[in-house]
Amino acid sequence: MTDLQAAAPARLAPSRADATRAGSRQAPSRPERRAHPAATARALIKHLVLIAASLVMIYPLLWMLVSSFRPTDVIFRTPGLWVNNLVTDNYSTGWNALSEPFGHYLLNSALVVVGAVLGNLTSCSLAAYAFARLRFRLKTLWFSIMLVSIMLPIHVIVVPQYILFNLLGWVNTFIPLVLPKFLATDAFFVFLMVQFIRGIPRELDEAARIDGCGHWKIFTRVMLPLMGPALATTAVFTFIWTWSDFFTSLIYLTDPAKYTVPVALRSFLDATSGSNWGAMFAMSVVSLVPIFIAFLAGQRFLVKGIATTGGK
Repeated sequence: MTDLQAAAPARLAPSRADATRAGSRQAPSRPERRAHPAATARALIKHLVLIAASLVMIYPLLWMLVSSFRPTDVIFRTPGLWVNNLVTDNYSTGWNALSEPFGHYLLNSALVVVGAVLGNLTSCSLAAYAFARLRFRLKTLWFSIMLVSIMLPIHVIVVPQYILFNLLGWVNTFIPLVLPKFLATDAFFVFLMVQFIRGIPRELDEAARIDGCGHWKIFTRVMLPLMGPALATTAVFTFIWTWSDFFTSLIYLTDPAKYTVPVALRSFLDATSGSNWGAMFAMSVVSLVPIFIAFLAGQRFLVKGIATTGGK
Protein backbone atom coordinates (compact mmCIF):
# COMPACT_ATOMS: atom_id res chain seq x y z
CA MET A 1 0.00 0.00 0.00
CA THR A 2 2.89 2.24 0.79
CA ASP A 3 4.53 1.54 -2.56
CA LEU A 4 1.32 2.43 -4.39
CA GLN A 5 1.01 5.73 -2.48
CA ALA A 6 4.63 6.59 -3.27
CA ALA A 7 4.25 5.72 -6.93
CA ALA A 8 1.09 7.78 -7.42
CA PRO A 9 2.78 11.22 -7.13
CA ALA A 10 5.53 9.97 -9.39
CA ARG A 11 3.00 9.11 -12.05
CA LEU A 12 1.14 12.41 -11.62
CA ALA A 13 4.19 14.60 -11.78
CA PRO A 14 5.09 13.81 -15.39
CA SER A 15 1.49 14.29 -16.45
CA ARG A 16 1.37 17.78 -14.93
CA ALA A 17 4.68 18.64 -16.52
CA ASP A 18 3.44 17.35 -19.86
CA ALA A 19 0.26 19.42 -19.51
CA THR A 20 2.31 22.51 -18.73
CA ARG A 21 4.53 21.93 -21.76
CA ALA A 22 1.50 21.28 -23.93
CA GLY A 23 -0.13 24.49 -22.71
CA SER A 24 3.04 26.43 -23.41
CA ARG A 25 3.11 25.01 -26.93
CA GLN A 26 -0.55 25.90 -27.51
CA ALA A 27 -0.24 29.51 -26.22
CA PRO A 28 1.63 31.43 -28.90
CA SER A 29 4.14 33.95 -27.64
CA ARG A 30 3.28 37.59 -28.30
CA PRO A 31 5.57 39.18 -30.80
CA GLU A 32 7.52 42.16 -29.52
CA ARG A 33 6.17 45.48 -30.72
CA ARG A 34 8.64 47.31 -32.80
CA ALA A 35 8.29 50.95 -33.67
CA HIS A 36 7.41 51.43 -37.30
CA PRO A 37 10.01 53.52 -39.13
CA ALA A 38 7.33 55.86 -40.49
CA ALA A 39 5.86 56.44 -36.98
CA THR A 40 9.33 57.09 -35.59
CA ALA A 41 10.02 59.59 -38.35
CA ARG A 42 6.72 61.39 -37.74
CA ALA A 43 7.41 61.60 -34.01
CA LEU A 44 10.91 62.92 -34.66
CA ILE A 45 9.64 65.56 -37.09
CA LYS A 46 6.90 66.58 -34.66
CA HIS A 47 9.39 67.05 -31.83
CA LEU A 48 11.75 69.01 -34.05
CA VAL A 49 8.92 71.32 -35.11
CA LEU A 50 7.88 71.83 -31.47
CA ILE A 51 11.45 72.58 -30.43
CA ALA A 52 11.86 75.05 -33.29
CA ALA A 53 8.57 76.77 -32.42
CA SER A 54 9.60 76.95 -28.76
CA LEU A 55 12.91 78.56 -29.69
CA VAL A 56 11.12 81.12 -31.86
CA MET A 57 8.74 81.97 -29.02
CA ILE A 58 11.43 82.22 -26.36
CA TYR A 59 13.91 84.13 -28.54
CA PRO A 60 12.54 87.64 -27.68
CA LEU A 61 12.83 86.86 -23.98
CA LEU A 62 16.39 85.57 -24.38
CA TRP A 63 17.30 88.57 -26.53
CA MET A 64 15.95 90.95 -23.87
CA LEU A 65 17.94 89.13 -21.19
CA VAL A 66 21.12 89.31 -23.26
CA SER A 67 20.49 92.94 -24.21
CA SER A 68 20.28 93.89 -20.55
CA PHE A 69 24.03 93.16 -20.38
CA ARG A 70 24.92 95.20 -23.46
CA PRO A 71 25.64 98.92 -23.83
CA THR A 72 22.68 100.92 -25.11
CA ASP A 73 24.40 101.90 -28.36
CA VAL A 74 25.09 98.24 -29.24
CA ILE A 75 21.71 96.68 -28.43
CA PHE A 76 20.03 97.15 -31.81
CA ARG A 77 23.16 96.50 -33.83
CA THR A 78 23.48 92.84 -32.87
CA PRO A 79 20.34 90.70 -33.09
CA GLY A 80 22.24 87.63 -31.93
CA LEU A 81 22.45 86.20 -28.42
CA TRP A 82 26.20 86.39 -27.98
CA VAL A 83 27.57 89.07 -25.66
CA ASN A 84 30.97 90.44 -26.64
CA ASN A 85 31.18 93.11 -23.97
CA LEU A 86 29.41 92.17 -20.74
CA VAL A 87 27.99 95.25 -19.00
CA THR A 88 26.29 95.02 -15.60
CA ASP A 89 25.89 98.75 -15.08
CA ASN A 90 22.44 98.67 -16.70
CA TYR A 91 20.97 97.11 -13.56
CA SER A 92 22.40 99.65 -11.16
CA THR A 93 21.60 102.51 -13.52
CA GLY A 94 18.06 101.33 -14.13
CA TRP A 95 17.38 100.78 -10.44
CA ASN A 96 18.05 104.46 -9.69
CA ALA A 97 17.22 106.06 -13.06
CA LEU A 98 13.72 107.30 -12.17
CA SER A 99 12.47 109.66 -9.48
CA GLU A 100 12.14 106.72 -7.07
CA PRO A 101 14.22 103.55 -6.78
CA PHE A 102 12.76 100.78 -8.88
CA GLY A 103 12.01 98.81 -5.74
CA HIS A 104 9.40 101.47 -4.92
CA TYR A 105 7.47 100.60 -8.09
CA LEU A 106 7.81 96.90 -7.36
CA LEU A 107 6.22 97.56 -3.96
CA ASN A 108 3.38 99.52 -5.58
CA SER A 109 2.65 96.64 -7.95
CA ALA A 110 2.85 94.17 -5.07
CA LEU A 111 0.23 96.12 -3.10
CA VAL A 112 -2.12 96.23 -6.09
CA VAL A 113 -1.58 92.55 -6.86
CA VAL A 114 -2.23 91.42 -3.28
CA GLY A 115 -5.46 93.42 -3.17
CA ALA A 116 -6.57 92.12 -6.57
CA VAL A 117 -5.85 88.49 -5.68
CA LEU A 118 -7.71 88.73 -2.36
CA GLY A 119 -10.62 90.48 -4.06
CA ASN A 120 -10.99 87.91 -6.82
CA LEU A 121 -10.64 84.94 -4.47
CA THR A 122 -13.28 86.32 -2.12
CA SER A 123 -15.88 87.75 -4.48
CA CYS A 124 -15.60 85.27 -7.35
CA SER A 125 -15.84 82.25 -5.04
CA LEU A 126 -18.94 83.66 -3.34
CA ALA A 127 -20.59 84.48 -6.67
CA ALA A 128 -19.70 81.06 -8.06
CA TYR A 129 -21.21 79.29 -5.05
CA ALA A 130 -24.40 81.30 -5.47
CA PHE A 131 -24.72 80.38 -9.15
CA ALA A 132 -23.81 76.75 -8.60
CA ARG A 133 -25.76 75.90 -5.43
CA LEU A 134 -28.38 78.53 -4.57
CA ARG A 135 -31.81 78.89 -6.11
CA PHE A 136 -33.12 82.37 -6.81
CA ARG A 137 -35.27 84.12 -9.35
CA LEU A 138 -33.86 84.81 -12.81
CA LYS A 139 -30.77 82.78 -11.99
CA THR A 140 -30.30 81.65 -15.58
CA LEU A 141 -30.71 85.20 -16.87
CA TRP A 142 -28.11 86.63 -14.49
CA PHE A 143 -25.72 83.82 -15.29
CA SER A 144 -26.13 84.51 -19.01
CA ILE A 145 -25.47 88.22 -18.45
CA MET A 146 -22.35 87.29 -16.51
CA LEU A 147 -21.13 85.14 -19.39
CA VAL A 148 -21.83 87.89 -21.91
CA SER A 149 -19.73 90.30 -19.84
CA ILE A 150 -16.68 88.11 -20.56
CA MET A 151 -16.84 89.26 -24.18
CA LEU A 152 -17.17 92.93 -23.19
CA PRO A 153 -13.90 94.81 -23.86
CA ILE A 154 -12.50 96.89 -21.03
CA HIS A 155 -12.37 99.91 -23.35
CA VAL A 156 -16.17 100.01 -23.37
CA ILE A 157 -16.48 100.48 -19.61
CA VAL A 158 -13.31 102.46 -18.90
CA VAL A 159 -14.93 105.85 -19.59
CA PRO A 160 -17.95 105.48 -17.25
CA GLN A 161 -15.69 103.89 -14.63
CA TYR A 162 -13.27 106.80 -14.83
CA ILE A 163 -16.09 109.32 -14.49
CA LEU A 164 -17.44 107.49 -11.45
CA PHE A 165 -14.07 107.16 -9.73
CA ASN A 166 -13.24 110.77 -10.53
CA LEU A 167 -16.48 111.95 -8.89
CA LEU A 168 -15.60 109.89 -5.83
CA GLY A 169 -12.13 111.41 -5.71
CA TRP A 170 -10.35 108.08 -6.17
CA VAL A 171 -8.29 108.96 -9.25
CA ASN A 172 -4.54 108.80 -8.59
CA THR A 173 -5.08 106.14 -5.92
CA PHE A 174 -4.90 102.36 -5.93
CA ILE A 175 -8.63 102.04 -5.17
CA PRO A 176 -9.79 101.91 -8.84
CA LEU A 177 -7.28 99.12 -9.43
CA VAL A 178 -8.37 97.00 -6.48
CA LEU A 179 -12.01 97.78 -5.64
CA PRO A 180 -13.58 96.24 -8.79
CA LYS A 181 -11.94 92.92 -7.89
CA PHE A 182 -14.03 92.77 -4.71
CA LEU A 183 -17.21 93.10 -6.80
CA ALA A 184 -16.69 89.91 -8.86
CA THR A 185 -16.13 91.83 -12.08
CA ASP A 186 -13.85 89.14 -13.54
CA ALA A 187 -16.55 86.89 -14.97
CA PHE A 188 -13.99 84.42 -16.30
CA PHE A 189 -13.02 83.36 -12.78
CA VAL A 190 -16.66 83.19 -11.70
CA PHE A 191 -17.39 80.84 -14.57
CA LEU A 192 -14.26 78.81 -13.80
CA MET A 193 -15.33 78.28 -10.18
CA VAL A 194 -18.96 77.59 -11.10
CA GLN A 195 -17.88 74.74 -13.33
CA PHE A 196 -15.59 73.43 -10.62
CA ILE A 197 -18.29 73.53 -7.91
CA ARG A 198 -20.74 71.74 -10.20
CA GLY A 199 -18.30 68.85 -10.27
CA ILE A 200 -18.46 68.48 -6.46
CA PRO A 201 -21.14 65.95 -5.40
CA ARG A 202 -24.24 67.47 -3.85
CA GLU A 203 -24.29 64.66 -1.30
CA LEU A 204 -21.61 66.58 0.59
CA ASP A 205 -23.93 69.58 0.85
CA GLU A 206 -26.79 67.38 2.03
CA ALA A 207 -24.62 65.69 4.65
CA ALA A 208 -23.47 69.07 5.96
CA ARG A 209 -27.05 70.32 5.98
CA ILE A 210 -28.11 67.31 8.05
CA ASP A 211 -25.39 68.23 10.55
CA GLY A 212 -27.00 71.65 10.89
CA CYS A 213 -24.79 73.69 8.56
CA GLY A 214 -26.19 76.62 6.66
CA HIS A 215 -24.98 77.97 3.36
CA TRP A 216 -22.15 79.93 4.95
CA LYS A 217 -20.74 76.93 6.80
CA ILE A 218 -21.20 74.71 3.74
CA PHE A 219 -19.28 77.25 1.70
CA THR A 220 -16.45 77.79 4.19
CA ARG A 221 -16.09 74.26 5.59
CA VAL A 222 -17.02 72.06 2.63
CA MET A 223 -16.59 73.96 -0.63
CA LEU A 224 -13.51 76.09 -0.01
CA PRO A 225 -11.26 73.17 1.06
CA LEU A 226 -12.28 71.29 -2.10
CA MET A 227 -11.83 74.33 -4.37
CA GLY A 228 -8.06 74.50 -3.89
CA PRO A 229 -7.12 73.96 -7.58
CA ALA A 230 -9.69 76.49 -8.82
CA LEU A 231 -8.62 79.05 -6.22
CA ALA A 232 -4.95 78.54 -7.08
CA THR A 233 -5.72 78.97 -10.79
CA THR A 234 -7.57 82.20 -10.05
CA ALA A 235 -4.74 83.48 -7.87
CA VAL A 236 -2.03 82.74 -10.45
CA PHE A 237 -3.91 84.28 -13.38
CA THR A 238 -4.91 87.32 -11.33
CA PHE A 239 -1.30 87.81 -10.23
CA ILE A 240 0.05 87.63 -13.78
CA TRP A 241 -2.65 89.78 -15.37
CA THR A 242 -2.60 92.45 -12.66
CA TRP A 243 1.19 92.62 -12.51
CA SER A 244 1.35 93.12 -16.28
CA ASP A 245 -1.60 95.54 -16.52
CA PHE A 246 -0.41 98.75 -18.17
CA PHE A 247 -3.61 100.29 -19.51
CA THR A 248 -5.56 100.62 -16.25
CA SER A 249 -2.58 101.89 -14.26
CA LEU A 250 -1.78 104.45 -16.94
CA ILE A 251 -5.32 105.86 -16.79
CA TYR A 252 -5.81 106.14 -13.05
CA LEU A 253 -2.28 106.86 -11.76
CA THR A 254 -0.86 110.30 -12.51
CA ASP A 255 1.63 110.72 -9.66
CA PRO A 256 5.01 109.19 -10.64
CA ALA A 257 5.51 108.05 -7.04
CA LYS A 258 2.43 105.80 -7.39
CA TYR A 259 3.36 104.20 -10.70
CA THR A 260 3.25 100.45 -10.98
CA VAL A 261 5.98 98.46 -12.74
CA PRO A 262 4.56 98.61 -16.33
CA VAL A 263 4.08 102.39 -16.20
CA ALA A 264 7.49 102.86 -14.60
CA LEU A 265 9.11 100.85 -17.40
CA ARG A 266 7.43 103.13 -19.92
CA SER A 267 9.16 106.08 -18.24
CA PHE A 268 12.52 104.85 -19.54
CA LEU A 269 11.43 105.75 -23.07
CA ASP A 270 11.58 109.39 -24.10
CA ALA A 271 10.34 110.51 -27.52
CA THR A 272 12.18 113.84 -27.33
CA SER A 273 15.59 112.57 -26.24
CA GLY A 274 17.61 109.39 -26.07
CA SER A 275 16.01 106.37 -24.45
CA ASN A 276 17.92 104.23 -22.00
CA TRP A 277 17.16 100.86 -23.56
CA GLY A 278 19.75 98.95 -21.58
CA ALA A 279 18.35 100.10 -18.24
CA MET A 280 14.80 99.43 -19.38
CA PHE A 281 15.66 95.88 -20.46
CA ALA A 282 17.45 95.30 -17.17
CA MET A 283 14.47 96.41 -15.13
CA SER A 284 12.18 94.41 -17.41
CA VAL A 285 14.14 91.31 -16.49
CA VAL A 286 13.79 92.21 -12.81
CA SER A 287 10.03 92.73 -13.21
CA LEU A 288 9.64 89.28 -14.78
CA VAL A 289 11.13 87.48 -11.78
CA PRO A 290 7.94 87.66 -9.62
CA ILE A 291 5.86 86.36 -12.54
CA PHE A 292 8.16 83.38 -13.02
CA ILE A 293 8.10 82.63 -9.31
CA ALA A 294 4.30 82.84 -9.15
CA PHE A 295 3.88 80.62 -12.19
CA LEU A 296 6.37 78.00 -11.02
CA ALA A 297 4.86 77.95 -7.54
CA GLY A 298 1.31 77.50 -8.82
CA GLN A 299 1.96 75.47 -11.95
CA ARG A 300 0.84 72.19 -10.40
CA PHE A 301 -2.42 73.70 -9.13
CA LEU A 302 -2.86 75.63 -12.37
CA VAL A 303 -2.82 72.53 -14.55
CA LYS A 304 -5.00 70.59 -12.11
CA GLY A 305 -7.52 73.39 -11.82
CA ILE A 306 -7.92 73.77 -15.58
CA ALA A 307 -8.01 70.01 -16.16
CA THR A 308 -10.70 69.33 -13.54
CA THR A 309 -12.91 72.31 -14.34
CA GLY A 310 -16.27 71.08 -15.54
CA GLY A 311 -15.52 67.46 -14.70
CA LYS A 312 -18.30 65.45 -13.15
